[in-house]
Amino acid sequence: MTDASSLLTDRYELTMLDAAIQAGTHERECVFEAFARRLPQGRRYGIVAGTGRLLELIEAFRFGDAELEWLSREGIVRTAALDWLADYRFRGTITGYREGEVYFPNSPILIVDSTFAEGVILETLILSVLNYDSSVASAASRMVSAAAGRPLAEMGSRRTGERSAVAAARAAYIAGFGATSNLEAGRTWGIPTMGTAAHSFTLLHDSEEAAFQAQVDALGPSTTLLVDTFDVHKGVELAVRVAGPELGAVRIDSGDLPSLVTAVREQLDSLGNQGTKITVTNDLDEYTIAALAASPVDSYGVGTSVVTGSGSPAAGMVYKLVAHKDAEGAWVSVAKKSAEKATVGGRKHPVRTMNDLGRAVAETIDVGDSAVSNSSARDLLVTLIERGEVDARYTGPEGVELARTHRADAIAELPDQAFRLGRGEPIIPTVYV
Repeated sequence: MTDASSLLTDRYELTMLDAAIQAGTHERECVFEAFARRLPQGRRYGIVAGTGRLLELIEAFRFGDAELEWLSREGIVRTAALDWLADYRFRGTITGYREGEVYFPNSPILIVDSTFAEGVILETLILSVLNYDSSVASAASRMVSAAAGRPLAEMGSRRTGERSAVAAARAAYIAGFGATSNLEAGRTWGIPTMGTAAHSFTLLHDSEEAAFQAQVDALGPSTTLLVDTFDVHKGVELAVRVAGPELGAVRIDSGDLPSLVTAVREQLDSLGNQGTKITVTNDLDEYTIAALAASPVDSYGVGTSVVTGSGSPAAGMVYKLVAHKDAEGAWVSVAKKSAEKATVGGRKHPVRTMNDLGRAVAETIDVGDSAVSNSSARDLLVTLIERGEVDARYTGPEGVELARTHRADAIAELPDQAFRLGRGEPIIPTVYV
């Protein structure tokens, strides 16, 4: 879902542009880089997400009459900058990690080659998309691992903003979730949607049995009935009575899930409903999902935890200038030296170094004008935008499916220890050469 408003940005992006135009440095060729200095505390890897929708947003990033008039009226930039913005469209080149790729501290996830002016005003847009989407995808990927093959559905729209809800559904699907409750995510990104009824539907009717009957009449006996509005075991009995042996599933949204799920499974089997599945949706995260591994749960619905990155709502990514041409046209590497915020200057060429078994052993980053040949490594950069033209393969619903497939392939390269939920260091080191 795109939004053409170029004012979804921070003021200082435009004041830097204005000052650079006045200084005559705005057309200097530059290299910007988006990366995370570290992973959220205790995480062993991250998942890149948001790239496809970011490409669409960059393509739509324009300053129309309404935006320009407001900037002029507020005195944010001067006439020269307004004239420049009126003709703005990104004409540079962007390379980066494929969406769905695994990343580590200092991985150069996105590299922007452009003039200073064209690249600097994209900073807020790039970071707002990559920080949120990658955080959601990274948390969701951990949940997928904890579920060990059992399906998960994203259902957190009511726990985040209306726009971020769509982004979260998209990121969770890329990370391996099977469906979302959000209809806009289904329409825009082609994600399967799911959902039947909430407690209010049960409470609307004169009895729980009447509510179940109404749902079965509308959706068929293979529907999922919510059985914990009053008493779970009475609810299960009623659900079977109404829907019969074809009852698709029962949903449990409260209680001591490990013991309750076991008891409900036994009850369903005793009533002849061995084929009826059990789905749980009670404030789940990767830890509660892992705790249910030995329980007869068939699927999970996750809300708050996935849309908030399971406690890390932003991935901690930054966007820095790492090289530019000087007044004589020579390339100069630049970097911050601030304590705990130091950066590595220069153009980067990252590869994933592998062992003989095809497992990742290092994030190897060549710094300089050309990449070092490495036969035991996989190249990580692809061209996303070339001279202003977006590679359409990475956008739209098709791009989402491509990213989902790539995440599964990238995850398969990681050592088994990457999937432990206990706190730990990044599973492979980042090495500069």
